[in-house]
Amino acid sequence: MPELPEVETTLRGIEPHISSQQIIALTVRQASLRWPVTENIQALVQGQKIHSVSRRAKYLIFKLDCGSILIHLGMSGSLRITATADLWRKHDHIEMQLSNGCALRYHDPRRFGCWLWSANEHSQLANLGPEPLSDNFDGDLLYRRSRNRKLAVKPFIMDSAVVVGVGNIYASEALFRSGIRPDRSAARISRERYQLLAQNIKAILAAAIDQGGTTLRDFVNSDGQPGYFQQSLDVYGRAGEPCTVCSLTLKEIRLGQRSSVFCSGCQR
Repeated sequence: MPELPEVETTLRGIEPHISSQQIIALTVRQASLRWPVTENIQALVQGQKIHSVSRRAKYLIFKLDCGSILIHLGMSGSLRITATADLWRKHDHIEMQLSNGCALRYHDPRRFGCWLWSANEHSQLANLGPEPLSDNFDGDLLYRRSRNRKLAVKPFIMDSAVVVGVGNIYASEALFRSGIRPDRSAARISRERYQLLAQNIKAILAAAIDQGGTTLRDFVNSDGQPGYFQQSLDVYGRAGEPCTVCSLTLKEIRLGQRSSVFCSGCQR
């Protein structure tokens, strides 16, 4: 699914085209997403101006004159800027027509995303941890929140209440770079190792954003092009292949119903 760098890449791609524009019309062809599209959203947002576009975790937030729209790309969603005259593609579910003549189209084959309007704060944003690229996230935070936690370190750093946006791909890569096994108990990792892990989470996410995100089967960025961070992956999706550092065969285990690939020689 699109992870934080993919969502950030999308934000940077669409923001210049939609910020400060008025919503002329919103067309919803398919309202049955993971959370049903807000009832009567077309009338609620029509004529309103988009004052800002931001990201919180993997959500995009369009701040309007009154309220805001919350968008999640789900498992396979993408947003692209197009002309209103362009033909709709299969799995194009929502179109936002803007005052500059552009349109924003939402494409989602699996329909696991969301388009929600609220006059107040969105409940989905409550109880989220800090942004991983912010000054509020560091190794000390991970160390404090890991004490007495009875789970492995990988699902721990993927918990959005601990820190947002560290998905399966980037958790695997950061743990490899830090030399930490994904199944090691979160409570048994030292403050010093958490400091290194936090540094690597920041570095890997920043590099992925710079390179346009990770190439996934369903993900494309705002101009319809895939991301290119996949060429830099050391462990994710490479089970059975040699480690890029020590050449040992990479192993695969299941943690929290997710595949986790690691090197038994480099990660302890």
